[in-house]
Amino acid sequence: MRRDIFQAIADPTRRSIITLIAVHAMTPNALAENFNITRQAVSKHLRILSECDLVKQEQQGREIYYSLEIEKMKEVDLWLEQFRKIWEAKFNQLDQVLLTMKKDKNEQ
Repeated sequence: MRRDIFQAIADPTRRSIITLIAVHAMTPNALAENFNITRQAVSKHLRILSECDLVKQEQQGREIYYSLEIEKMKEVDLWLEQFRKIWEAKFNQLDQVLLTMKKDKNEQ
């Protein structure tokens, strides 16, 4: 089953897992040590992240290491970019209002 990337990152635990594996690859056991949940629960979160291609697996001996799929995160970044432009425009408008208010105050 193909999952929606935004549903996957909606969960705070999955976002925390993404943050952890963005730094370096980790096993499910190593990830579970960072949470107050079972290893099975971590595995379920990893499965969901894998189903939307946010994480990749690499077998090293008997262990499976999970790491972040950076290219897939670009999809999220592209979606957020539209809002960044809106926010920047709003902040620029606010800056102009504040400058005008300051100028008016100094002229009094």
